[in-house]
Amino acid sequence: MSTEHADTPAAAGAATHRSRGGLLFLRDVVVIVVIAIVASFLLKTFFVRSFYIPSASMENTLQINDRILVDEITPRFGGYHRGDVVVFSDPGGWLPVQPASPPKPWIAQVADSALTFVGLSTADSDDHLVKRVIGLPGDHVQCCNALGQLSVNGTPVDETSYVKLQPGESAPQPVPFNVTVPKDSLWVLGDNRDESRDSRYNQNDPGKGFVPMSDVVGRAFLITWPFDRFGLIGTHSSAFAGVPGPTGTASSGTPGP
Repeated sequence: MSTEHADTPAAAGAATHRSRGGLLFLRDVVVIVVIAIVASFLLKTFFVRSFYIPSASMENTLQINDRILVDEITPRFGGYHRGDVVVFSDPGGWLPVQPASPPKPWIAQVADSALTFVGLSTADSDDHLVKRVIGLPGDHVQCCNALGQLSVNGTPVDETSYVKLQPGESAPQPVPFNVTVPKDSLWVLGDNRDESRDSRYNQNDPGKGFVPMSDVVGRAFLITWPFDRFGLIGTHSSAFAGVPGPTGTASSGTPGP
């Protein structure tokens, strides 16, 4: 007797089971992907963002095309400190006007927007700057003394541990300033002092060279790429250890935004 019809229900059941198993697997994959996207979005929005370094203004601390992570949440509770490396949006006129670039293919635009949305791309890095905090609200910051050092609240700061000097030079080229940092603002300078368009060069702008705290994204804390440069970004807080607070108190931090 033929078994063709006798085997059909079992075969159909097995096929249904495989189909159901495939759908369950697909559902699990979709759930995992959605959870990963939501987690990445929340991480990027509230905790950490990724940026790349487009210029040499922070050498040797940061190199061109380094990828860095920026801590958005900790400064909201602990504030910023002298020596912190911060990322901030252009306060107005700090960045040169960029020529219009050729439009990307639509699929590349969609992919880049999606990756930026979840914090895996750095599409807005060209709209931001990265510098080191030198002056906090209320600080009196001045340059320079006979040794080419700047001072904060009357105390000279030895920046040799992080400032990049030109060959044969013992100090950066002096760019005079004598300012008191207003409330809710920062005074920032690049580590590659002679190649950095920072607070010094924007003193004649409406913002007088100060960076509003509301423009600061957060504190850069980690180099993630290239892998041979993976590591923490130093704050060199010891350089500011002897600097008193604006009123003469030993304070180096200010509340975050």
